[in-house]
Amino acid sequence: MTRTSFDLELRNLHNDLLRMSSIVEKQIYNSIEALKKKDDNLASEIIKNDDIVDKLQRDIEDKCIKLIAREQPLAKDLRNIFTTTKIVTDLERMADHAVDIAKVVKRLKDEKYIKELVDIPRITEIIQKMIKSAIDAYVEGNVELAYATCKMDDEIDAIYKGIFKELIDLMINDKTVINQAAQFLFVCKFLERIADHVTNICEWTIYLVTGETVDLND
Repeated sequence: MTRTSFDLELRNLHNDLLRMSSIVEKQIYNSIEALKKKDDNLASEIIKNDDIVDKLQRDIEDKCIKLIAREQPLAKDLRNIFTTTKIVTDLERMADHAVDIAKVVKRLKDEKYIKELVDIPRITEIIQKMIKSAIDAYVEGNVELAYATCKMDDEIDAIYKGIFKELIDLMINDKTVINQAAQFLFVCKFLERIADHVTNICEWTIYLVTGETVDLND
């Protein structure tokens, strides 16, 4: 394989990753839309579409393995391929949490909500910004943007603590809301984990550019 064809394959890998990130972002957005609207059909669509994400992950990883097997990549190229496999793993797990939220939608679809959904959509908006920013950092090889993206997680943590306290107080004061409040806590935890995976993507971008391993999930 010539250097030109090798670079083309790397670009194709890069484009596959971008396509996967776009699908995952939509899955996350739709999961919260389904929760807000109690949309059972949309929840079912999210669960079904997870197969698309899983197949993309397998295809990208397979391409990475074949590319390494056919070539003897330079250190930087090998780091690029290795980073791709790590990022698609994080994307796949993010999509899994969107499915987890969709399953909550199905469990709560016939219930009147104990509170208006305000903070959960706020967390989702921040996560969407984080995903876009993290992918931009990866595309641009922008270490500063990767670090800045991780800082957004502080706002999510603050909102999560507020929601946690509010829901616990509701459960203490009214035992009949325990099940639903617990489901909302699960949703918040799933969103928090998604944000952690976005942070992982930023860490892998920093590794790709600098070769340094950092831990930004504190």
